[in-house]
Amino acid sequence: MSIQEKRKIVNIISTLLITSIYFWYVLQSRPEKAMTTDELLSFWATSLLILIPVSIVAKIIIHILFGIANTIVTREFDSMNSDERDKLIELKATRNANYLFGAGFFLAMGTLAMDMSVTIMFMVLIVSGVLSEIMDNVSQLYYYRKGI
Repeated sequence: MSIQEKRKIVNIISTLLITSIYFWYVLQSRPEKAMTTDELLSFWATSLLILIPVSIVAKIIIHILFGIANTIVTREFDSMNSDERDKLIELKATRNANYLFGAGFFLAMGTLAMDMSVTIMFMVLIVSGVLSEIMDNVSQLYYYRKGI
């Protein structure tokens, strides 16, 4: 298995783990049913704005630890060089992820159009974001295995 494939697997696992743990924590302070729409919007906006830096910092730490562990185990230095094939794979995977996120965004807006709660809209939006990131990594794994 190549280093690119290992990185993508680590990224999928870390995405699922970080998001699950964070939203388990957030839902412990779950919004009350008596909250107004403004209060719900403020709660979810704050939750998402905190998730972004938490996720970035956690992924940086995870990838540093993965790089160190991989170097120790394989005794090979991991170069971050990428060629045209890697860039083409990234572009195709990003396209797939963007399609999925776009569909999720329209689904989230559809929940508001059907008079559903703001909480449901944010949950659909968050799930579509996580799934699109996973789709990006799975697509890259697929293209690395299949070839272009």
